[in-house]
Amino acid sequence: MADEPTTVSGVADRYASALFELAREEGALDAVAADLNRFHSMLAESEDLQRLVRSPVFSSEEQTRAISAVLEKAGIGGLAANLIKVAAANRRLFVVPEMTVGFRRKLAKERGEISASVTSAEPLSADQINTVKLALKEAIGKDVLLDESVDPTLIGGLIVQVGSRMIDTSLRTKLDAMKYAMKEAG
Repeated sequence: MADEPTTVSGVADRYASALFELAREEGALDAVAADLNRFHSMLAESEDLQRLVRSPVFSSEEQTRAISAVLEKAGIGGLAANLIKVAAANRRLFVVPEMTVGFRRKLAKERGEISASVTSAEPLSADQINTVKLALKEAIGKDVLLDESVDPTLIGGLIVQVGSRMIDTSLRTKLDAMKYAMKEAG
């Protein structure tokens, strides 16, 4: 079990690398990135889709059929859709979220951007995302490509990670620190 995250990361990286190289050869990096971002957003918003992606209960045929319908309805096609369908057929649909992050990182590197992740308690608005990007650009001096995720257990605030640097302004962390301080004082 301890080897699982490394295995998933390796599989996700191989998928991301293959997709990136194909997209670059076809001049479709922006189109693939847009499709992956759309799928990533859909995944973040739908518990049913998350269950389909993560659950080992569904057969590869069921996952492929369901994911094909979802992709078609969302207007996601081309290389991104093909790779997501291949992942489903190979019982690797669960690596698609991590593969998307890997693709984004490769794209950011290609463009000379910095990749950062931001985790919030609720989905961020477009204005909030732009504010975070501008603040990071001022601090780092480069354009920033954000990987967004939602974790309701944060209660409020953000966790921003750029490379090995992390800034945690979440309310959960502040409450935990206060609880610890109160235990030490008592």
